[in-house]
Amino acid sequence: MNLLFKSMLCSILAAGSFVSASAQNKDVVSTPKFGGYIIGKYSYQDNEGTTTNGDGFNARLIRVYVDGSVLGDFKYRLQMEVNGDNTASKGAHVKDFYIEWAKHKEFSVRVGQFKRAFTFENPYNPWDVGVGDYSQLVKKLAGMGDRCGEASTGGRDQGLQIQGDLLPDANDGHRYIHYQLAVYNGNGINHADNNKQKDLIGTLQVQPIKNLYIGAFGWTGTYGKQGFEVDRNRYNIGLKYESDWTVRAEYAHSKGKVYDGVTVGGKGLDKADAFYATVGAPVSKLVKVYAKYDLYRNGCVGENASTIYSLAANIRPHKNLMLQLQYNHVNDKTALDQNYNQLWAEAYIRW
Repeated sequence: MNLLFKSMLCSILAAGSFVSASAQNKDVVSTPKFGGYIIGKYSYQDNEGTTTNGDGFNARLIRVYVDGSVLGDFKYRLQMEVNGDNTASKGAHVKDFYIEWAKHKEFSVRVGQFKRAFTFENPYNPWDVGVGDYSQLVKKLAGMGDRCGEASTGGRDQGLQIQGDLLPDANDGHRYIHYQLAVYNGNGINHADNNKQKDLIGTLQVQPIKNLYIGAFGWTGTYGKQGFEVDRNRYNIGLKYESDWTVRAEYAHSKGKVYDGVTVGGKGLDKADAFYATVGAPVSKLVKVYAKYDLYRNGCVGENASTIYSLAANIRPHKNLMLQLQYNHVNDKTALDQNYNQLWAEAYIRW
């Protein structure tokens, strides 16, 4: 019995030492969190004058990620896209990789590859946009197939960013001021810089009441490729409110020449602007409907306007499953068929 008791006591002490060591290790390096998501899509559109509309089924996105912390105050993230034909990085490629010192809410520092601090919508995960794609404002003016000639980079770049939230409210704790300031290569994802100039992007936002942000964004820099360089000087103003209801609206203006694949300047239209407004209304605990007005004008003139009117229903039977049905009416004054319709059905699954 004494031998059995001693054996049990040794086991308990050993288990206690293991738990203590595990707790200490947890303070040094957290258990990595692995996750990912899949977005499958069916699309149909009735425009004429093209050999293919891209109708049918496809895997819009398949992404996996890992994130965690080191020494408690340093957060890291690695995200990869494992499908697709991304024009900036063919096939599987890295989307995000960064480490961030985040000890204080008032001041943090991030370095690596991540979303540009330009527009409210650009940093959104595709799950949270509300409709089946980002606005033309983000796609043309934030680096998702940028108008200047840059291939799609998912609104990301490589650089260093400082950010913080200031002036907490005494009642509900929301912070009245949010700021971000970042220096980027200006060359998109998974590429070293190809000139000595850097892009500077920043935002200042106020949150007068909880969940309502009003902000201004600025961007100055250059983009270069294959021996050419074009300026990117842009500003954006907007607001967002995210709760049961969603309201987002932004206007952006860009000045800088474009590269059309042959020459710098393209059609001589060295400026553009865009505006979108999104409203999301909860119908029930499972269903939320969205309406969106989405305008982009090359040259800031109406004769080059592309306008998309969207209605979407998001159905969430589970927090990790969303079904989305969407109708778009497109009026593109630069297209052969200026008016056409789109039907999308998407399934979002994450783990």
